[in-house]
Amino acid sequence: MSQSVLDRPQASATVFPVLGAVSFCHMLNDMMQSLLLAIYPVLKGGFHLDFGQIGLLTFTYQAMASLLQPLVGLYTDRRPQPFSLPVAMSFSASGLLTLAFATSFPQLIIGAALLGTGSSIFHPEAARLAHLASGGAHGTAQSIFQVGGNLGTALGPLIAALLILPKGLAYLAWCGVPALAGIAVMAWLGHWYRSNGHARRPARKASVIHADLTKGQVGKALAVLIALIFSKYFYLSSINSFYLFYLTRRFDVSPEAAQLCLFAFLVSAAVGIAIGGPLGDRIGRRKVIWGSILGVLPFTLALPYVGLTATIVLSVLIGMILSSAFSAIVVYAQQLLPGRVGMVSGLFFGLAFGMAGLGAAVLGELADWTSIDVVYRVCSFLPLLGLLAIFLPDIEGMARKRST
Repeated sequence: MSQSVLDRPQASATVFPVLGAVSFCHMLNDMMQSLLLAIYPVLKGGFHLDFGQIGLLTFTYQAMASLLQPLVGLYTDRRPQPFSLPVAMSFSASGLLTLAFATSFPQLIIGAALLGTGSSIFHPEAARLAHLASGGAHGTAQSIFQVGGNLGTALGPLIAALLILPKGLAYLAWCGVPALAGIAVMAWLGHWYRSNGHARRPARKASVIHADLTKGQVGKALAVLIALIFSKYFYLSSINSFYLFYLTRRFDVSPEAAQLCLFAFLVSAAVGIAIGGPLGDRIGRRKVIWGSILGVLPFTLALPYVGLTATIVLSVLIGMILSSAFSAIVVYAQQLLPGRVGMVSGLFFGLAFGMAGLGAAVLGELADWTSIDVVYRVCSFLPLLGLLAIFLPDIEGMARKRST
C-alpha cells in the first residue's frame, strides 16, 4: 500500500485500502464473537444446559455489547481514541480463552461478557474510521465494513463444524491466534487515523440534527428505526440461536450438516449487506429499508411450514433480504444526527446486539415452554413492522430540493 494512496483526503476519494483493512479486522472480530453461538450444541451437551440457559448466554454477550456501545461512541465523538481497536480485539480473544477452558456455567457467562465487551469497544470507533475513509460514499463504505463482520460471523459455524465439534471445546483457544494479526492491523489503522488528523477533538458546535427536520421529526424517525431494528434482530435471533436445534430436531440432520446450513444463511446475510449499502447510495436508503424489512415477510411466513430443502432456500433468501437494511439504517441515522457518527454507530450496533440478546432470552424461554416450531411461527410475523418505514422522512428528496 503506497503512503500517497492512504493519505489522500477523505473528502475527495474513498480510501479503499483503509476500508479493506478495517473490514478484515471486523471479520476477525466477529468471527471470534460468532463462535459463541456456533458452539451452543457443544455447550448444551457438555454442560447440560437448557434452552433458557442458552438464551441467557446470548443475552449476557449481547447485553454487554449493547449497553456499552452507545457510551463508547458518545465518548469517542468527543475524544477520539485511534488505538482503542487493538484493546477491543484483546478482550474478544480473552473471551474465547475463557470459554475454551471453562468448567462451569458461571465461567461461560464470564467468557460471553468478555466477548461482548470487546464488541462494544470495537464497533463505534471502527465504524467512524470507515465513515472517514468513505470519501462521501457512506453507504458503500458501511457495507464494506459490514461485509467483513458478516463474513466473520459466517465463519463461526464453519470452524465449529470442522474443528470444535470433532476435536473438542479446548480447540476453541486456537481460534484466538488470528487476533494477533488483527491487533497488528488495527495498530496500523490507528496510526493512519491519527496521522491524517482524524484524532483531533471535534468542534463543540457540530450540528446535532438534520438541517431540514425539527427535533420532533428526528425523534419520530429514530423511534421508527429502533422499531425496525427490533423486528430485524428479534427475527435473526430465532435463526442465530436456534436454527441448529430446529434443523436437527425437525429434519433429523446431523450437527455438522446443520452447521453448514447456518454457514449458508450467514453468507447470504453478508451478500445482503454488500448489496444494501451501494443500493442505498444509488436509489435512496428509505427505499432499501422499506423493501428489506417488509419484503422478507412472504418468506418468513412460509418458513415454518416447508420441508428441509425449502427451509434452506428460504433461510438463505431471508438472510440476504433482511440484512440488506442495516447499512442503510445506520447511514440514515447518521444523516439524521450529523456530527455524531460514533454515538449513532454505537447506538445502532448496540441496539442490534441488545435486541438480538433480548430475543435469544425471550425466545429460549418460549422454546422451553412450547417448542422450537412455535418460535418460528411467532417470529414469522415480525417483518410486518416494516410498514412503519412509511413514516421515515425522505431525506434524499429534501436534499434534492435544497440544491435546486
